[in-house]
Amino acid sequence: MNSSDLLTINCLRVLSIEAIEKAKSGHPGITMGAAPMAYELFARHLKHSPKNPAWLNRDRFVLSAGHGSALLYSLLHLFGYDVSLEDMKDFRQFGSKTPGHPEYGTTPGVDASTGPLGQGLANAVGMAIAEAHLAAKFNTPDCNIVDHYSYALCGDGCMMEGISYEAASIAGAYGLGKLIVLYDSNNITIEGRTELTFTENVRARFEALEWHTLYVEDGTDIDAIGRAIEEAKAVKDKPSLIEIKTVIGYGSPNKEGSETSHGAPLGVDEVKATKHSLGWDYEEDFYVPSEVRENTASFIPALEKAEEDWNKLYSEYKAKYPELAAEYEAWLKDDFVGDLENDESYWYNEGDMATRDCSGKILAMLSKKMPNLFGGSADLAPSNKSVMPDREYFSKENRDGSNIHYGIRELAMTAIANGMYYHGGIRPYIASFFVFCDYMKPALRVSAISHLPIISILTHDSIGVGEDGPTHQPIEQLSAYRSLPNYNVWRPCDINESAAAWYSAVTEKNTPSSLVFTRQTTKNIGIDGRKALKGGYVIRDSFKETPDIILIATGSEVGLVYDAYDVLKEKGVSAQVVSMPCVEVFEKQTEEYKNSVLPKNVTKRIVVEASFDMSWYRYIGLDGEIIGMKEFGRSGPYSVLFKHYGFTVDNVVDRALKLLYK
Repeated sequence: MNSSDLLTINCLRVLSIEAIEKAKSGHPGITMGAAPMAYELFARHLKHSPKNPAWLNRDRFVLSAGHGSALLYSLLHLFGYDVSLEDMKDFRQFGSKTPGHPEYGTTPGVDASTGPLGQGLANAVGMAIAEAHLAAKFNTPDCNIVDHYSYALCGDGCMMEGISYEAASIAGAYGLGKLIVLYDSNNITIEGRTELTFTENVRARFEALEWHTLYVEDGTDIDAIGRAIEEAKAVKDKPSLIEIKTVIGYGSPNKEGSETSHGAPLGVDEVKATKHSLGWDYEEDFYVPSEVRENTASFIPALEKAEEDWNKLYSEYKAKYPELAAEYEAWLKDDFVGDLENDESYWYNEGDMATRDCSGKILAMLSKKMPNLFGGSADLAPSNKSVMPDREYFSKENRDGSNIHYGIRELAMTAIANGMYYHGGIRPYIASFFVFCDYMKPALRVSAISHLPIISILTHDSIGVGEDGPTHQPIEQLSAYRSLPNYNVWRPCDINESAAAWYSAVTEKNTPSSLVFTRQTTKNIGIDGRKALKGGYVIRDSFKETPDIILIATGSEVGLVYDAYDVLKEKGVSAQVVSMPCVEVFEKQTEEYKNSVLPKNVTKRIVVEASFDMSWYRYIGLDGEIIGMKEFGRSGPYSVLFKHYGFTVDNVVDRALKLLYK
């Protein structure tokens, strides 16, 4: 290590701890211990473009240990990204470009939103899968236009989280040779030394998962770190883990190697002592010596040349292979749907069937229109109808396939899909049983935060699962997912609404969608699915100018309120029947439209949904009622369960009459 390298590494450490100290909040320990490996990667190995952070063929970098964000921002600043010293001083402040954890779309150079430990590793797996698939689709023998690595920097906490095992297992099975993980191994967590609960041999675990592993004994030895990275890049058939032994809080006289440096500012006096320990003799805070500026600037020409060379290659590619280039750019734009809303062949009508079967038919149609669709299920594809017919499976031997087996790994599957979308060029969907969305939610929450339009096919949506019993019957999940900001939950009643749900999901650019489907057969209402695109609409009009009552339902229960209308009509009661497949989309409509569907002057309302009732109170008011689930289900035939819990036409009618005449 030369003096300029050391000075730059110490500058990264000092900028980081100063930003944390000014904010009176943050995690200084990792920024001090991991600074050498991060610097070595950014300076000599990572292919990136400070002036063009979205360069298509850049290497991807994910700070899975997202609490080390101050280090990442310091790197971005020193290497010339649009992150200023003022931004560093604004660390963790409202509306700043340098939030507490990295946020995709907020900071130039941040490739993924991270913080929930382990998810970043899975994101990097998704990026590596996307790179491999796009390379297989678009590279030619003389033009490798998709050719880059995906890196993740992980800590002990990432390795403890179960998602790291799930994601690493998938990466090993698929032989993702362009995935490299730097493991900041410092043996410290918030509560103390890792030996309290974490005594396994991590490298041995990764070797068992078919990874290539390396070990760097001294985390300050950037030459050794550099050699390890190059050795990892030379291994083409396996992902690589580089365990790098570091000291948390390196340079802090009183907190080095201690959990006390992990999650709180060092304190004014300790910052001064640390600067002295590091030989940092500059009095001014947030100071970057000219030698550091010159050092980091010295790496820029090579980075710019790499991008220039790729631009020349891509120009040659476009000239030689114009059709391939046009298709590649179309994949990146993700705009294959076109005028599908006015395509009559999409809005077809069939008889009664389970909505999971409806979804399978629509997915098959969309797969012919959207070549960039890439998806699979957590080992339930035959049951949740999530396979694209006429498409091959992605594998170690076949990168061209766009169906994928995820195995029984719901959480990793979801974070991997996020990684694919972060990468670009891929439109991912994932699938499972609805009850297992609880395993998916931590990553889908990040999808919503990061505005990633991930599509989740979630079948077996209620007590309609029947004999599998309460462990497999989702009750509270609809309310839980409806509580997520920037998230659309669709529960369609038939093939028309299923087509609307899919159309909404594939045309969304900023909002993820869950498409929730039944196992049991549902009634085909037979109304043009385009009406459902507003999230809620009238399926049977009142025969009076003002309805006596409004009946609202979703999914399989729409058929009940549809039929209850006729019985009530015979009794002289005029109902307005509303299907509400997506509350979130309905809420985006004009007040005039919403009032036409749910007139404010009609206060007698009943919602019918085979789920927990929490999410419906905004619509029923003080005079309304909910026919829903207030307990977990039971094992038994679904028809018996529906009758037991009151999901029958007779019960809807009875409750409506009692509500009107009580």
